[in-house]
Amino acid sequence: MAKDDTKGGSGIWETIKTIVYALLIAGVFRTFFFQPFWIPSGSMKDTLLIGDFLFVNKMAYGYSYASCPSVIIPRFGIDIDAQDICGAFDGDNKRLFGGDPQRGDVVVFRHPVSGRDFIKRLVGLPGETVQMKNGVLHINGAPVQLENAGKFVEIAAPQGPQGLLPRCEGGAVGTGGSCSKTRLKETLPGGRSHYILDIGRQSSDNTPIYTVPEGHYFFVGDNRDNSSDSRVSNLSGGVGFVPYENIVGRADRVMFSSAGRSMLFFWTWRGDRFFKAVE
Repeated sequence: MAKDDTKGGSGIWETIKTIVYALLIAGVFRTFFFQPFWIPSGSMKDTLLIGDFLFVNKMAYGYSYASCPSVIIPRFGIDIDAQDICGAFDGDNKRLFGGDPQRGDVVVFRHPVSGRDFIKRLVGLPGETVQMKNGVLHINGAPVQLENAGKFVEIAAPQGPQGLLPRCEGGAVGTGGSCSKTRLKETLPGGRSHYILDIGRQSSDNTPIYTVPEGHYFFVGDNRDNSSDSRVSNLSGGVGFVPYENIVGRADRVMFSSAGRSMLFFWTWRGDRFFKAVE
């Protein structure tokens, strides 16, 4: 009996169509609804830990060119940026179905210069002044409320795929030692509270007075002494003021968290962080 090549060819074509449809659905989902994000650094401890995996809510603030997904896989030489796909919509600092970010939101945004995704806490709104004085955040000239919340303690060991070592209060400790930081409860104007970490006095604890331009926002990391954020100009290696159109979305909930080198190492998942709300 002759082999039916028609059925074989049809099966291959159906498989290709299924893959294409799946990629299109995934692309639409990631563009308009939720974008996966894996925390690569400790700048948002202890709100977010290295290895936390979350979905960014893109519906929260509407859509701009930054809503288009970036696909960056250095191992395979893939570097497709949102600018490459939706760059034609960049430059007007507007959003479709736009909503206003709220002070205290944990937000993913595109760095104004590098275009890489960052995640920080929004503290300064358009038209406001922001300053750090002796490690205390001041908004419109008034210090935020701070309360002592004990210590944040972790093991001094390489963390995440980059093998980053945590910074400790009082200086480095040996591998496997106890690395602690002062933990404070910070309450922003409007009443939203969260925890921040303090390692010690450094240059970023005292800044000039920044006036946030219209259509821009001021972001800082919760791990204040280990964060590249709006306290330093984006031309000097920091973030500076972030345009409205560069905002990607809001981080609402950690889905799961890996303490190992890869999120695929399920045996390293942290049992206390499944579906944990981001506050």
